[in-house]
Amino acid sequence: MTSNGSIRSFTDLHAWQKGHKIVIDIYSQTKKFPKEEMFGLTNQLRRAIVSFTSNIAEGFSRNSYKEKLQFYYMAIGSLTEVQNQLLIARDVGYMTQDEFNQIANKTIEAAKITQGPIKSTKMTITPSHRDSKF
Repeated sequence: MTSNGSIRSFTDLHAWQKGHKIVIDIYSQTKKFPKEEMFGLTNQLRRAIVSFTSNIAEGFSRNSYKEKLQFYYMAIGSLTEVQNQLLIARDVGYMTQDEFNQIANKTIEAAKITQGPIKSTKMTITPSHRDSKF
């Protein structure tokens, strides 16, 4: 971020920053999962949370506002996958309730923060552009 607060990189986006912290948490947590889950729930959780930050990054780089929105919405979808998979991990006993709560609460915050880039992008699109196919 520049000294005047303008965003120059996807890493300046609060949604990406929050997501990156969750990536670290998920990787740390899934190291404790049973080895037989390496290609199951461990892999799915890791891929879904990495997809969240990747879609934020890709959306940031897109020039078309429609494409930006598409990637930001896909990020929200990936985050919802993470939330579902965390519930499963908790319910099958791979995580304690406290471990679940810590990460699940962060995903809720990340979803709320991601609404910022979505709203900002939507506001940039003028009514005439919303109806356009281009």
